[in-house]
Amino acid sequence: MNDAPTTSESRYAWLLLAHQLPPKPAYFRVKVWRRLQGLGAVAIKNSLYALPAGEQAREDFQWLLHEITEGGGEAAVFEARFVDGLTDPEVRALFDKARDADYEALAADARELTEGLAADPDSWSARKGDVRTQATRLRRRLAEIVAIDFFGAGGREPAEGLLAGIETRLAVAERDPDQEDTTMATKDVGKLKGRTWVTRRGVQVDRIASAWLIRRSIDPQARFKFVPDKGYAPEPGELRFDMFEAEYTHEGDQCTFEVLLAKLVPPDRALQAIAEIVHDIDLKDGKFQREEAAGIRTLLSGIAAATDDDERRLERGGALFEDLYEHFRKTRDRGDAR
Repeated sequence: MNDAPTTSESRYAWLLLAHQLPPKPAYFRVKVWRRLQGLGAVAIKNSLYALPAGEQAREDFQWLLHEITEGGGEAAVFEARFVDGLTDPEVRALFDKARDADYEALAADARELTEGLAADPDSWSARKGDVRTQATRLRRRLAEIVAIDFFGAGGREPAEGLLAGIETRLAVAERDPDQEDTTMATKDVGKLKGRTWVTRRGVQVDRIASAWLIRRSIDPQARFKFVPDKGYAPEPGELRFDMFEAEYTHEGDQCTFEVLLAKLVPPDRALQAIAEIVHDIDLKDGKFQREEAAGIRTLLSGIAAATDDDERRLERGGALFEDLYEHFRKTRDRGDAR
């Protein structure tokens, strides 16, 4: 996997490939486009593609350059610290947008698979062979996306959660009916006090809401730590949330806020209403059709645009969710009718 080296000023180094392809044959142009997609390269502008600089990226682009020239085209590979007037965060956003689209396509297929089966365990048992085959393909496809997810796009956790949910339900369907149920009970919430809670840098909707919930209803003395998207090894006693391999993250079609709420917080009508809003914003599947989601999404986007400081985002976002909680606590929410 390519890790982008940086200068002492923390600027990224980018590897760029510029090409000019012959108009025919058409299949050659499609072949080059597919190769670029497979490498995880993003288009900066027409016929100019970027990867985070690194040995693997250089080798990949050099091989593609060779293919292009062999096919009658022209190409050049070069390294740059500045990319066509774009800032590093803007270039990173291009990579994240591309990978989020990949993750969302996979998540849609995972949802279609689960929705094609009733919640009834018997239906899973009847089709477990076919579902296992499809789940294996989805897992392989997820690994391929992760391999070119250079900056840890936010769509990975929802996709992971959906796929893990399928695999868990398959395991139940495949279990020997006489096998003893060894499911662990919910952790004692008392053991979660005064902990350091770790999540990815650049907090957005689910992480902001989850941090507010942790400090409000689970661990009032919680300390938050923000780490790089990849490669972080937790220290003893730390708890991770809304990140890959976290103790608390997406499960099935539930976002991290919903998982924390279900596992660690007593039933609360106002918190459940907020969970539905966070779900609709984060997973974008319209499951609850919360009319408040659009407005809350806009407010949280404004907070993220106003500051890159994660502590500040949690502070301002937490105030927003606290006000939202008071609103639902004092009014009858439509959830009461369910």
